[in-house]
Amino acid sequence: MAYIVDLRSDTVTKPTKAMKHAMVNSALGDDVYGEDPTVNALESKVAILLGKQAALFVPSGTMANLIAVMVHCNKRGSEAFVGHLSHIYKYEQGGASFLGGVLLSTLENKPDGTFDLAELERRIRGGDLHEPVSCMVAIENTHNVCGGKVLPQEWVDKLGELCAQRGLALHMDGARLLNASTYAGESPARLVKPCDSVSLCFSKGLCAPVGSVLVGSYHFIEQARRVRKALGGGMRQAGVLAAAAAVALDEVAPRLHYDHKRARLLATTIQGLFLKTFSVDVKGQHTNIVLVRLSSSSPLTADAVLQRLAQVCLAETQGDCKTPNDEGVIVKAVCFNPKTIRFTLHHDITDEDLWLAIMKIVYVFKELDAANPLK
Repeated sequence: MAYIVDLRSDTVTKPTKAMKHAMVNSALGDDVYGEDPTVNALESKVAILLGKQAALFVPSGTMANLIAVMVHCNKRGSEAFVGHLSHIYKYEQGGASFLGGVLLSTLENKPDGTFDLAELERRIRGGDLHEPVSCMVAIENTHNVCGGKVLPQEWVDKLGELCAQRGLALHMDGARLLNASTYAGESPARLVKPCDSVSLCFSKGLCAPVGSVLVGSYHFIEQARRVRKALGGGMRQAGVLAAAAAVALDEVAPRLHYDHKRARLLATTIQGLFLKTFSVDVKGQHTNIVLVRLSSSSPLTADAVLQRLAQVCLAETQGDCKTPNDEGVIVKAVCFNPKTIRFTLHHDITDEDLWLAIMKIVYVFKELDAANPLK
């Protein structure tokens, strides 16, 4: 039986013992009536953490982002600007259009997760009756598809100024905001200061089983609460879930730098192999996500590499690529596109897990590089 190191995502984390204890012992009430004390305490805690007036606990980050879009773009046919590589655009099934009647217009993301502010300003609409009215801009920090990049704060501040001048709301998809805060050495409140609303996810690197929080002004959250109910997100004794999220802020968030450290070690190890097929942008390695690029000249695809990482051959179990119990090692990862693999470090990955993963990845990458010479 093989030993599995799961680096697909930081969503695969399991609740800690402290979280389970808090869940069992949480004070409960009906959250739709605003009477769950554990939920209320969590919402207050996150609002203070992010420097906003109020917060709303919701089942998922996707719902948090959708609610933000629907509140800011409260007239059907409104326009929201998003990056072409953003989670809202790529991975949320077009919910803003399907459920909110909102047009998502894309701006090309640069490698650092930003986009051209001059282009945004040129494309703002609202005066012509033939066109939709531009109502909001959404950004992502850290930026998933760009490899866990932390947005330059100067750029975020300039974007905030532009949005304020042109009457646009600014929303931040901050699913991994605390990773960004850890890397930048700035408080979460500072990172989101220019934003009108922010979503923060607890079920990724923070290990909680369920839940995100949406923050903003009192008026924004009042409207968001109504939209949450319409989307079926109103939960009753939700303190069972909120209790784990509160522990995540105190117990797991302060340890995110270990995930970043392990991700950098993995990135530098792969780049240090100096293989023609595989490369990593070590300089651009910010947080807990490692993107491995396959050469465009190689016949290899990301899917083929993932299939090999999921296999154990006899030679591996007789060499260094095994556990102390002589088990083979399987490494799970994600295919971003035919030439990009994502490895994500998280709280459940120990130093031993990382070492086993590195041994397996090095073995497989060397094998595939030799067997698939560049065209």
